[in-house]
Amino acid sequence: MTFNAIESYTKAYASFNTSSFPLENALIQSNRTCTLSESWEWIFSFQPIYMWIVFVLGFIENMFVLIVFLLHKKRCTVAEIYLGNLAAADFLLVCGLPFWAIYISNKFHWPFGSFLCVFINGLIQLNLYGSIYFLMMVSIDRYLALVKTMSFGRMRTGRCAKLNCLLIWIFAVVSSMPKTIFRRIRYFPEFNVTACVIDPPSPSWNVASGLLLTLVGFLIPVTVISYCSFHIINVLRNNSMQEFKEINKEKKASVLVLVVLLVFIICWLPFHITTFIDTLHMMNLFSSCAMNNFIEIASQISSYLGYSNSFINPLLYVMVGNHFRKKVKEVYNQFQIRKQRGRNASIPTDFTADTVRTSISMEPQKNRILL
Repeated sequence: MTFNAIESYTKAYASFNTSSFPLENALIQSNRTCTLSESWEWIFSFQPIYMWIVFVLGFIENMFVLIVFLLHKKRCTVAEIYLGNLAAADFLLVCGLPFWAIYISNKFHWPFGSFLCVFINGLIQLNLYGSIYFLMMVSIDRYLALVKTMSFGRMRTGRCAKLNCLLIWIFAVVSSMPKTIFRRIRYFPEFNVTACVIDPPSPSWNVASGLLLTLVGFLIPVTVISYCSFHIINVLRNNSMQEFKEINKEKKASVLVLVVLLVFIICWLPFHITTFIDTLHMMNLFSSCAMNNFIEIASQISSYLGYSNSFINPLLYVMVGNHFRKKVKEVYNQFQIRKQRGRNASIPTDFTADTVRTSISMEPQKNRILL
C-alpha cells in the first residue's frame, strides 16, 4: 500500500475544499506547496469502490483456498504450505481494506480509534513483507526439487517449511514495525478531521524507511526469485530430464509457481518503482511540482494494481493448478461422504428392528414350504 497515502489525501482534500475560491487557493498553494492535479478527484471517487470489490473477491477466494488446504485429508506439500501462508497474508490484507474504504468515504476522518489505526496499517505492512518472502521460499523449494534434487532434496520437508513460515511471519512483523510504531491519530483543525497518519521523528526517517522497503522488501527477494526461476525454466526446457517420473511430477507444480511469481511481480513492480522514485524525491533529487503530482497519483494507481494480486492468486490456483483442482474435488467428495453417513445415521432404529422381526417370522413359513 502507499503508506504516505493519508498525508497525500489530506493535502488533496485541502485543495478540493478550497477549489471554490480559485484565487485564494492559488495564493495559499503558491506559498506552501504544489497544487495537486484534478486527477485526484477521480481517484477519490474510485478508490473506495475498488477497495470494496477487492475485499469481497479476496475474502471469498482466499478463504476458499485456506479451507481446501486445511480440510484436505492428506498433508500439504512443501509448496502448498508456502502458498497457503501466502493466501493467509493476502487474506489479512483484504480484511484491512474496508476500514480504508470507510475512512476515505468519511472525508478522511478515522472513526475507529488509535488501536485500529496502528493494527490495520500493521496488517497491510505485514502482507507487503510476508507475501514476497513466501514466494521467495516457494521458488527456492522448486529450485531444490528440480535443480538440486540429489543434493538438497531431503531438506524439503513439511516440518522445515512450517519453521520457515514461522520465521517469515516474525521477520514480517519486525520489518513492519518502523511504519506502525509512528502511526498516530491526529486532529487537523483546518480540515476538521481526525486522521490516521504517520508522525515520523525526523524527515530522514521517511528516506530510510523507503530505502528499507525497496531493498529488503523487494530487491533482495526478487533477486533470489529471479535466480531460482532462471534455473527452473532451464530444467523444464531440458527434454532429457522428462524421462524421470519425479521430475515430470515436479514440473506440473513448478508451472503454477512460475505463473504466480510472474503475476506477483507484474502487480507489485510498479508500486516499488514508484516508492523508490518517491524516496529520491524526498531526498530533494526531484523538486518540480509536476514530478510531485506524478508520484502521488502513480503511488495510488500502483497500489491498486498491487491490491489486485490478493484476489488474482486464488484464481491462478484454480485455472493453472491441476493438483489444487484435484484437491478441491477430493474435499467436496469428503463432504459428500460425511453427508451420506449423516443420512444413514439418521435412519430410525425401529425400521431395522421391524425388518429383523419380519425376516424371522418368515423363516417358519419357508420351512413349511420346504416340508
